Amino acid sequence: MNFQQLRSVREAVRCGFNLTEVASVLHTSQPGISRQIRELEEELGIEIFVRAGKRLTGLTPPGETVLPIVERLLLDCDNLRRAGQEFSAQTSGRLSIAATHSQARYALPAVVRDFRQLYPQVVLSLHQGSPKQVAEMLLTGEADIGVATEALAHYEQLAAMPCYRWTHSVIVPPGHELLQGGPLSLQRLARHPIITYETGYTGRTHIDEAFERAGLKPSVVLSAMDADVIKTYVELGMGVGIVASIAVDAERDRMLRAIDAGSLFAVNVTRLAVRRGTWLRGYVYAFIEAFAPTLTRAAVERALQGEGEAEAASP
Repeated sequence: MNFQQLRSVREAVRCGFNLTEVASVLHTSQPGISRQIRELEEELGIEIFVRAGKRLTGLTPPGETVLPIVERLLLDCDNLRRAGQEFSAQTSGRLSIAATHSQARYALPAVVRDFRQLYPQVVLSLHQGSPKQVAEMLLTGEADIGVATEALAHYEQLAAMPCYRWTHSVIVPPGHELLQGGPLSLQRLARHPIITYETGYTGRTHIDEAFERAGLKPSVVLSAMDADVIKTYVELGMGVGIVASIAVDAERDRMLRAIDAGSLFAVNVTRLAVRRGTWLRGYVYAFIEAFAPTLTRAAVERALQGEGEAEAASP
């Protein structure tokens, strides 16, 4: 048994059982992948994959049992390599961060800047995606750290730690009627076409739940994953926007006005997640604490062990 065989099995599942794609990912030949899989099956005395002719079409019941073990072995192999790197090169390496647009655009820049000054030899990679995509990048090992509002806490394989709490704001053009006539309410807001986040993004669930509890059906004329896109269409007069308060930018939003909507929608929590069982190098802990000071190394290690949750701070 060797790690190449284990990688062939893992990538076959990740690539939807397409051995041509597996060969490309592992930089080898398709016959080589087939041989590695067959040799492992012969050594274990089971068939891991269901076959139709020469094609793989799925996992057998023994394969379903074996796959999590294969993934753990490969994760431990990566951890062993990282542990060695931790002591041989403590201030250099790579750090991959996955985040939603709002976090990448508004919450992370200052942290990334300060981290680069402290660790100039660490190469940073920043990936953007939906909360679900952020979680998937963590699970596959493409990202070391994930930052998002929703979804991360729904995966048992991830330690999703609260970082800070935030609310929503309503954005409108200057002179809009919502700026006059008394306090903002869901009833007043529902009279206007609304532009806000797509389902699953940046507290959208709390927006929908608030209107539903009030017995209102707002007209959402446009949804997007990006606060800057929402603002653009508000500026065009298509409707009023509901965005994360952290996305209100006085410099960029000179042609807009923001109204605090914290009393209308439930408070949201931004979470930072890492995959359980992963060895984190010292500078990864440093980045996490720079982003959320409550997430000290000790707090992160407790979360990885499932020993409670830190308190989220206000922004």
